[in-house]
Amino acid sequence: MTGHRFHHEHAERLLDPKRKEWIDPEKAVSVLSVKPDDTIMDLGAGNGYFTIPLAQATNGNVYAVDVQPEMIELLKQRAQQLGMTNIQYQVADVVSTSLPSRSIDKGIMAFVFHEVEQKDAAIDEIRRVMKPDGTFLLIEWEAIESEMGPPLHERIPSDELFSYVKQKAGNVELVRFHPAVYGLLIRWE
Repeated sequence: MTGHRFHHEHAERLLDPKRKEWIDPEKAVSVLSVKPDDTIMDLGAGNGYFTIPLAQATNGNVYAVDVQPEMIELLKQRAQQLGMTNIQYQVADVVSTSLPSRSIDKGIMAFVFHEVEQKDAAIDEIRRVMKPDGTFLLIEWEAIESEMGPPLHERIPSDELFSYVKQKAGNVELVRFHPAVYGLLIRWE
């Protein structure tokens, strides 16, 4: 169930306009019901496909966390070009951020969970940083063949991930973005 890490040398693929047909970042912002004063985190932010629209939707801080410093640099460059000032950058693994406990209103992890080896630790870290009434969106590739995304053997079927997250988090809702892309909307209590 664990795949290889997406490499920063292919970062331009993450901004391919065709990707919007599969998952429009604005739809993720809408599903999360982002409010103007929300503090948000993007775990595995990459070069900011979701980070930038999230930062545009709030006046609060958006924490962009990625394990690859090169991805964070690409995101910083994009944010500077757009005049974005509410993004905070952190080079860290999704299982061990330095974000304060119970500080995040909304969060997202898109197309990263299948790469995480310590899945329990990642869920525990998300739970630690989310406010009690926070909402988190976990986006993944459905376990079907498609022209985008990782090889089939690296994908996690939606029913399998739903069951796993439900055991760990409680209030979970399945959201379909595309036949090959799904999300789990987690409401922390």
